[in-house]
Amino acid sequence: MVVKRPKFSLAEQFYLPAIVTGLAITLKHLRKLVSGKTNVTMQYPEERWDSQLPPWYRGAPALVKDEHGKERCVACQLCEFICPPRAITIVPEEIPPSDPWAKVEKRPKEFEIDMIRCIYCGMCEEACPVDAIELTSLYNLTGRSREEMIFDKEKLLSVYDATKDA
Repeated sequence: MVVKRPKFSLAEQFYLPAIVTGLAITLKHLRKLVSGKTNVTMQYPEERWDSQLPPWYRGAPALVKDEHGKERCVACQLCEFICPPRAITIVPEEIPPSDPWAKVEKRPKEFEIDMIRCIYCGMCEEACPVDAIELTSLYNLTGRSREEMIFDKEKLLSVYDATKDA
């Protein structure tokens, strides 16, 4: 089967329709900017995104606690396996026999998320069978070093506590 190429008009050969369309869009944006209908810059420390965040916004991940106050994670490592940038590291451990939850499940000895590598895709949240990890609305994460941006189990639980109270 042979597909014939369309014949372009003289205006299309010189890209005139594309240039005129682009100029019209640019002038429309310029008119909005001059009339003041568009906010270009947010003054960050004074103005916050908190009131403007959509409900589906995916921010920093957090480890969820259950109704008894312990972490829900059972160290199944599904989130670690599904994570595209390999930002999650879990080291599982057995629960001591003296604990009432022994023989029922295991727990994470270490749970770390490298927030520099995390792409906030939400696949860890979707893969978790016990809803132990969730993406919060926290967006202003900062650190002075790479080590500060590796969130361990305690820090992830504190992120959950901070967003639950807010």
